[in-house]
Amino acid sequence: MSGVLEWARAENLQPEPITLDVWKKLPRDFCRLVEVVNGDVVRAEAPAQQHRTAAQRIASMLEAGAGAHMERYNDGWLYVGLDQDILLWDGPRVTVRRPDIALFSCAPADVGPIPAARVKIAIEVVSPVTERVDTTDKQAEYALAGIPWYWLIYLDRDRVSAIQTHVLVLDRYRPHRRLTPVGAETVMDMPIEIRIDWTRLWGLGVAH
Repeated sequence: MSGVLEWARAENLQPEPITLDVWKKLPRDFCRLVEVVNGDVVRAEAPAQQHRTAAQRIASMLEAGAGAHMERYNDGWLYVGLDQDILLWDGPRVTVRRPDIALFSCAPADVGPIPAARVKIAIEVVSPVTERVDTTDKQAEYALAGIPWYWLIYLDRDRVSAIQTHVLVLDRYRPHRRLTPVGAETVMDMPIEIRIDWTRLWGLGVAH
C-alpha cells in the first residue's frame, strides 16, 4: 500500500483551522514544508536545483538594487528574503504564503510572518508542478493582499527564458513588462532600479 493510502484516514485530518497564533507556535521544520490557505495547511513542493539556483541569483540582483536604492535615496530599509513567510491576511481565516523571493521594507521577525503591506515585490519561479498555482491562485491572492508588484520567472531547462512582471491596478495585476535575454543585461526601473544580468541566469544546474 502506498504511503498516501496509509495516511488517508479520518484521524489524520487537520483537526481545526490554523490561526496566526498557532502558526507562530508550530515547529519551524514543519512550517518550511507547508503554506496556509484560509486556515488549511497546504503542502509546498520541494523545488528542483535549477529552481533554487534561479531564485538565489535573482535575489542577489534584487539585493544589489536595494542596496543602491537605499544609498541613493535614504528613504528606508529594504530587505530581500528567500522563502520568507508572508501574511496575506488574518481573517476570517489566516493565509500565509511563501514566495520564492520577496523584496520588503522591514527586517524579518524572529517569530511570525511579514505582513503583506510591507512587501514591494513577490516573485515566484514557475515550474510544471507549480505553474497553475503561481499563475492563478497565488497571483489572485497576492493582488487581494495589495502587494504592488508580482514577477513570474520562467525556466527553460537550465536557464531563465523570461521574466513576466505584473503591476497592481485596481486590485488586479496587469502585465507590465516581459523581459527576455536579449543582450547581457536588462534594467527594470520599477519599483526600484534592478539590473537583470542574463549571463548569470543560464547554467542553473551548476553553482557559481
